[in-house]
Amino acid sequence: MSRRTRRTAPVTCPCGLPAPYADCCGRLHRGEAGAATAEQLMRSRYSAFAVGDEAYLLRSWHSTTRPPRLELDPGPRWVRLEILGTTDGSAFHSTGTVEFRAHYVDGGRTGEQHENSRFTREGGAWVYVDGVSLP
Repeated sequence: MSRRTRRTAPVTCPCGLPAPYADCCGRLHRGEAGAATAEQLMRSRYSAFAVGDEAYLLRSWHSTTRPPRLELDPGPRWVRLEILGTTDGSAFHSTGTVEFRAHYVDGGRTGEQHENSRFTREGGAWVYVDGVSLP
């Protein structure tokens, strides 16, 4: 499979918050800010999938569970994120979980990924540890 090129940055942020991409998740992707909460990291990782930012996904992955490389599937177009719930993950916590549904379109078919993701702090920064797929 050929390596996918990064998609053009959208005007509105794919994460679903009412902000321009450049001022929302784009700041995290460019390294100008760090996620303040596990949910903010989840949203920024979803946006990274939407814009094809493999480097950010790897940087925001825990060192013990991060794959050596990442090649995103060019098929799905991520169209909507729903945050269904969070546990801990605030500025006062060291761990947290985020349950979400990520909606996509792939070749005219629609689908979703429902997951409960675990996050922790590594070197003071929020990082993705792993996730459990839910029905």
